[in-house]
Amino acid sequence: MNSTIQTVLFDLDGTIIDTNQLIIDSFMNAVTGTPLTRETIIPHMGTTLQHQLRVFSGLEDVRELEQAYRKYNLAHHDSMVKPFPHVQQVVRGLHEAGIRLGVVTTKIRPTTMKVLEMFDLYRYMDAVVTVTDVTHPKPHAEPVLMALEKMGMDPSTALMVGDSPADIQSAQNAGVRAAAVAWSLKGAEALSAYKPDFMLHDMRDLYEVTGIGRREA
Repeated sequence: MNSTIQTVLFDLDGTIIDTNQLIIDSFMNAVTGTPLTRETIIPHMGTTLQHQLRVFSGLEDVRELEQAYRKYNLAHHDSMVKPFPHVQQVVRGLHEAGIRLGVVTTKIRPTTMKVLEMFDLYRYMDAVVTVTDVTHPKPHAEPVLMALEKMGMDPSTALMVGDSPADIQSAQNAGVRAAAVAWSLKGAEALSAYKPDFMLHDMRDLYEVTGIGRREA
């Protein structure tokens, strides 16, 4: 148990919201010149969309690919996304226990707000930092530090929860503890190599990690 954690920051895609298949399908639809597989895509998930499109296509100018990605993603978004198990329960429980909450994501702001509001999570968030808001996205420290600054919270009492190496590294670069989620498509073993402070096997593990104890649904 760790009663010193006062703030929990969440990555979005692959961490609290299951957008995995939507993201994979969106890449496969957008990048048609090169054969893509799940195995090709998964290691790069968590970095910026532009970076991934450059890696997958070999192109420097990916504006057209980005447009195709976003068009497909938006068209299929509402039917393909859902929260991971216990996310809504745990977010509510942490909030009720006085833990400050925020989101730090490499998504753009419009789609971030859309999915947070879809699942009634936005009202619990004291800060939402998207790729639109920063100069240096994750794994740089800037997004995490920006969220904490907006909230007036100290890095030493904060925890960043994510499903990718970029999340863990961003937390570490910001002087914040990191929790990796074992349900990441990358796998718990791959994330363990980045030395997160905690490995969550169930979202409800956050009750013990933050020191607030088990909560009823």
